[in-house]
Amino acid sequence: MGKVIFYEDRNFQGRNYECSTDCADLHSYFSRCNSIRVENGCWVVYEKPNYMGYQYVLTKGEYPDYQRWMGFNDCIRSCRNYTLVGITFFTSLRHGGTAVDSYRMKIYERPEFGGQMMEFTDDCPSVYDRFRNRDIHSCHVMDGHWIFYEQPNYRGRQYFMRPGEYRKFSDWGATCAATGSFRRVMDF
Repeated sequence: MGKVIFYEDRNFQGRNYECSTDCADLHSYFSRCNSIRVENGCWVVYEKPNYMGYQYVLTKGEYPDYQRWMGFNDCIRSCRNYTLVGITFFTSLRHGGTAVDSYRMKIYERPEFGGQMMEFTDDCPSVYDRFRNRDIHSCHVMDGHWIFYEQPNYRGRQYFMRPGEYRKFSDWGATCAATGSFRRVMDF
């Protein structure tokens, strides 16, 4: 179970609202959001109601102003809690009986899983440097949760990627195929 607290002013000041479930419209609870404290869980907060607009992925921690979560403004209108249950497997011979979280994703240069494909199991600070292409038109997330970023080095708009097939970039909420970087959302 997750818990997040939204504050109208910076540095956790002003009117606040505690939330522990998905909420499609936060407007009645606060008019602006300048700081957020994530007590537990992984949250995706959205600029518009009904889980639309820019999205920001927040894990446990404190965000004293909207620039800390890479926000473009102080507008947060909906939120979703995601329980991160990574695929865990045990291999006593290879890993001494300890749990290992699995992250695996395939990206493609064309829609419908066409063209050049590359498989990833780790973070990628520059898609162009590793893939030789900045455009990702489709993606298959096999294991784990990931965040796509519009720019290299984990900057710009964010897109939360759960396990599943994304046949075109609009399936993950993007308006274009340009992707600068991506990384795993680690369990906490």
